[in-house]
Amino acid sequence: MSLSYESSGVRYDQLDAFKRACQQAARTTANELTSHGYAEPATTRGESCYLMEAGDHYLAHVEEGLGTKNLVADVVYAQTGKCFYREIAIDTVATIVNDLITCGARPISVAMHAAVGASEWFTDAVRMQALVDGWAEGCHRAGAVWGGGETPTLKGIVHPDAIVLAGSAVGKIVPKTQRITGDVQDGDAIIFLASTGVQTNGLSLCRLIAERLPQGYQTPIGHGDGRTYGEALLAASAIYVDFVVKCQQAGVKLNYVAHVTGHGWRKLMRLEEPFVYEITEPRPIPALFQFLMEAGPIDLREAYATFNMGVGFAAYVAPSAVEATLAAAKAAGHEAWVAGKVKKDGTRKAVVIPSLGLEYSGDTLQVR
Repeated sequence: MSLSYESSGVRYDQLDAFKRACQQAARTTANELTSHGYAEPATTRGESCYLMEAGDHYLAHVEEGLGTKNLVADVVYAQTGKCFYREIAIDTVATIVNDLITCGARPISVAMHAAVGASEWFTDAVRMQALVDGWAEGCHRAGAVWGGGETPTLKGIVHPDAIVLAGSAVGKIVPKTQRITGDVQDGDAIIFLASTGVQTNGLSLCRLIAERLPQGYQTPIGHGDGRTYGEALLAASAIYVDFVVKCQQAGVKLNYVAHVTGHGWRKLMRLEEPFVYEITEPRPIPALFQFLMEAGPIDLREAYATFNMGVGFAAYVAPSAVEATLAAAKAAGHEAWVAGKVKKDGTRKAVVIPSLGLEYSGDTLQVR
């Protein structure tokens, strides 16, 4: 029987219902911005980043969490002595700032939230220093200051051997014309930027698979990749801030961008307006995801609905801006390619991958 993300205990329908309820209640607080000289842009709710508008700039705010990827690092550390907490810290910063940059806001300050079940967690000097060093490195990559954080000890809530990693970031858009607004048009090109692996989504399912493997995280993934399962899962996430900044510096208009995390490729249709996102160049499935699909097993439809499948970020641009966008990605060190196009088809909203026989309708993504 094929595995699904739900089989690992994660149900997006339950999570997203709570998110929508929060958005509805949060809208009632928007008038509190007035006394601070800000207003809430009409379309900010439901996007990856929250915006506050002033006369000559926007402020942006994001709160995000790593999820359970550090539990993979804990097992690998215990089995091999190799510590991946530098990568885990970069992952956490990445999931925060990659959301922030989707509106065009450059991160200014990133804060860490590191909750443990027992303060003894910090007595492992190697692990602790790797976490510290990785967080600082992630901030450097994002061009942001590490502004502070919180380290609560939550006995009875967090397992004494575990840490819960999350954080927030504040950013700014100046001039206001650099805001990425979702001005997508029929015929826009969809440009994909490669991921480094699973990055930070789908790890509950990855952990479930490890429990079923005789060698667990020490299983070679094969398919021409010499890494073990654990090593492949723990590759540090890409940070895409530099790509957006390069586009801004070059005057490239990004009509919309999407951080491809939870919900897999369904995130390509996060924009509220109905479009069909046709992916004609999905590229071969990377080795790690081939391994996951075989080891699960996980069928093709579930894989693309859960994992990023080798794509961490997507940009939607006019055909005339394609070459400049690809050049900006290359200058920032990211592999990028034209993957498809946006089509207007009445009120239809979908992600379509014809070569794989896959289609995800708009009702499969309920984040607004």
